[in-house]
Amino acid sequence: MTTVHTPCWPETAIVPDSPARAWAAERLFRLATRTVPVTVTLPGGERFGAGGPELRIERPRAFFHRLGADAKIGFGESYMAGDWSASELADVLTPFASRLATLVPKPLQVLRRFVDARKPSTERNTVSGARQNIHRHYDLSNELFAEFLDETMTYSSAWFEDGSEDLASAQRRKIDAILDLAGVRDGTRLLEIGTGWGGLALRAAERGARVTTLTISTEQQTLARKRLAEAGVGDRVDVVLRDYREAEGSYDAVASVEMIEAVGEEYWPAYFAALDRLLAPGGRVGLQGITMPHDRMLATRRSYTWIHKYVFPGGHLMSVEAFEQAVRRHTSLRIRERRSLGDSYAQTLRLWRKRFLDAWPQISALGFDQTFRRMWEFYLAYSEAGFRGEYLDVHQFGLTKPR
Repeated sequence: MTTVHTPCWPETAIVPDSPARAWAAERLFRLATRTVPVTVTLPGGERFGAGGPELRIERPRAFFHRLGADAKIGFGESYMAGDWSASELADVLTPFASRLATLVPKPLQVLRRFVDARKPSTERNTVSGARQNIHRHYDLSNELFAEFLDETMTYSSAWFEDGSEDLASAQRRKIDAILDLAGVRDGTRLLEIGTGWGGLALRAAERGARVTTLTISTEQQTLARKRLAEAGVGDRVDVVLRDYREAEGSYDAVASVEMIEAVGEEYWPAYFAALDRLLAPGGRVGLQGITMPHDRMLATRRSYTWIHKYVFPGGHLMSVEAFEQAVRRHTSLRIRERRSLGDSYAQTLRLWRKRFLDAWPQISALGFDQTFRRMWEFYLAYSEAGFRGEYLDVHQFGLTKPR
């Protein structure tokens, strides 16, 4: 198993010591939850909130001190440390997610620039920085991901048919949809940006394509090559350890699934220019990416959050508007199709979290501790809540390049 590369865990007994900020955080939290349909319970039995799923604050002093130090990071850290709990985490987080833009009263939102942490320069997505950022998450352990992903080893939103709970079938449906958008068929020269563990490349090879797939994760490259060879298509797929900015060649089609989130706003022009440069005239692109409302993207573009610190360093979500602007400004491509899969992502995340918790004995045996368990549970529930609360969405885009 590979080493777990994460920041230091928040200590359960050590919290930031700023009584004034803790006092202010408690007042703001009480004010915000007046309109949030949750029930907040304190150890002495006091309850507040608008009523709904229960959020139990086990250690109020630690909880409000962490919240006061940095609400965007402290709320998740306090869950990791055991300062609060919930019987159903996603149900508690969803009402907060649906109100993220208004939780803090508007007159106080102008203070954001004084209290929000800023993204560290060490997490910029330069060629070397992107490798380190990806390493911290995707190289945690192939065995870890295998425990909660389905048999396709696909780590992105599935696309469920109505009433279906079959995760593997939904992932195959999603993969086929991306390949259809890219026009992949027998003889297609396909470039994939972001290999994952090889699921899309495998399916494209089964369609008769010749695939070059790029990854900057050594762990993913190793397992993807193994899986492709075992499936009998290893001779049709080259799994290359290379950044998209260093890619060369000309391809009939390009596919990229939930890799754009790791590009970073600073490098969006380079990413879209690469799509245009690598795609042959008349070629097609199938792309999937997580999106957020444009106004929220602008308001939070420089914020450093719990997700950045513990899960996706260097990550940055686009809005549909920002995507369309980038295509117009940096490519000759045209968007010809778009679909939303937000409801499917909420279901995907719910199933991943259930599989993760069910598999915890096996994951624990790999060397991961209880704080990691709470971190991963919070990450999956927090993400699910974002889609359920419609703060997040995920879109598939089909693009073409004129001849």
